[in-house]
Amino acid sequence: MKGFTGFLLRRIAGAVFVLLALSVVVYAVFYVAPGNVAQIVCGERCSPQQVALVHDKLGLDDPLYLQYGHFVQGIFAGRDFSSGTGVVHCSAPCLGQSYRTDEQVTDLILGKLPVTGSLVIGAFALWLLIGVGTGVLSAWKRGGVVERLLTWLTLAGTSTPVFVIGLLLIIILCSTLQWLPFPQYVPFTDNPEQWFWGLLLPWFSLALIESAKYARLTRSSMLETLAEDHVRTFRAYGLTERAIVGRHALRGAVAPVIALSALDAGTMFGSAVLTETLFGIPGIGRQLVESVRTVDLPVVVGVVLTTGFFVVLANAVADVLYAMADRRVVLS
Repeated sequence: MKGFTGFLLRRIAGAVFVLLALSVVVYAVFYVAPGNVAQIVCGERCSPQQVALVHDKLGLDDPLYLQYGHFVQGIFAGRDFSSGTGVVHCSAPCLGQSYRTDEQVTDLILGKLPVTGSLVIGAFALWLLIGVGTGVLSAWKRGGVVERLLTWLTLAGTSTPVFVIGLLLIIILCSTLQWLPFPQYVPFTDNPEQWFWGLLLPWFSLALIESAKYARLTRSSMLETLAEDHVRTFRAYGLTERAIVGRHALRGAVAPVIALSALDAGTMFGSAVLTETLFGIPGIGRQLVESVRTVDLPVVVGVVLTTGFFVVLANAVADVLYAMADRRVVLS
């Protein structure tokens, strides 16, 4: 237990360091590299006097290290913004204030987070179910027609972009066969049934692609486990192949699947841009696209840092889950 505690503390410290490094890189890329931020915010038709007022309002006269210090201070302790007629306080964690709407970025992201969370959680459950099930079946039926068919399907799923699968599903299931309604996001608290049916197609679009990766990983791990000595011992004792696969081989092959699933659940918060844009889902990814188009830098930085936080968190969770599944990792 002492070794596991030390392992956990090392992972937490590493995650904090990575997040701080990410904040430096993101701030430098979006605030230092673009050039005259005040001109971007004010617009091309602004006079030099108007640009100077915006420059002063944003605090761009301060040295870069002081500007970054204020940014980090806002995340941990909050900060104040000038609204022209007074001062507006932004409580921690403060990621800034939108240039276009003067809305606090944290509130904007928190409003979009349940939407993207609904998309990711539903797709996550589907791709685990489809991927692991396909991988186990492929390893169990190795050498036969079923394995070759499943291998071909997983390769096709891995190489097909999400917007192609999404468009095909819309055309076939919504337009031609009319089995499903066209995707439309409805909050779960308003109507759980419409929430489910509105997200079913986006869930399958993401799950069909991600499940191919899990099918291949599960199949290779299962085949490796089935070739070990203890499995041959089980066969010698007369255990059926179904019992060996379900009770023993799957347990030994689950560690890499756990690690990958925790990592993908985090990265999916940032990589669902195409899915949200294709199906018109008002989540974090679609908000990022709109903010980039309007050059709303605080929102862009806030979304990037939020998705980076989920990726780093997912990496840490993956390390911990892998260590729980294989105690040898704690000693490394």
